Amino acid sequence: MNTAMTPKTVSSHLRSIDRDGLMAFAEKGLNNPGNRGTNKVHTITDGQYRTVSHINQHEVVVDEPLHLFGEDTAPAPGEIVLSGLGGCLCVGITAVATWKQVKLSKLEVFLEGDIGNPAAWGAGGAEMEPEQMGFQEIRVKVLIEGDASREELDEIVTRANYFSPVANTMRNPIPFSISLMD
Repeated sequence: MNTAMTPKTVSSHLRSIDRDGLMAFAEKGLNNPGNRGTNKVHTITDGQYRTVSHINQHEVVVDEPLHLFGEDTAPAPGEIVLSGLGGCLCVGITAVATWKQVKLSKLEVFLEGDIGNPAAWGAGGAEMEPEQMGFQEIRVKVLIEGDASREELDEIVTRANYFSPVANTMRNPIPFSISLMD
């Protein structure tokens, strides 16, 4: 038999994370469940609606589309929020899959959210209450493949969503303050 002509099944997996490191991180959480960190971002306006946020050694550019008087040079703020949610869900799904020793070969998250701005950012538009503004509904679809059954993959996604810091920030009211710098 000519093995050069025999078809081969090639399976590739996504780059994995350090499982031992994940387990040590989880142990720290078990031992100190009240532990918190602080994320810090410094955002500077370039002009019009374009902003650059400085986060550690990274920059995130935000703009508004032309129909909202921006220059459309970058994603809109709401799109960045959805991007953060998508990133957090992918982190969680990857972590839970690693914990359960499931190797993933594909992970994609598709997000959409319904948002309007009839208040025109408070610049003379409709008078509205805070709960009437912002995202009114967010829908997420997950495309996931790996060496587990569909039921196991669904359990991984469900658990990651339940424990997602960003998803829970969006689902739950949190204290929020804003003030002028001294």
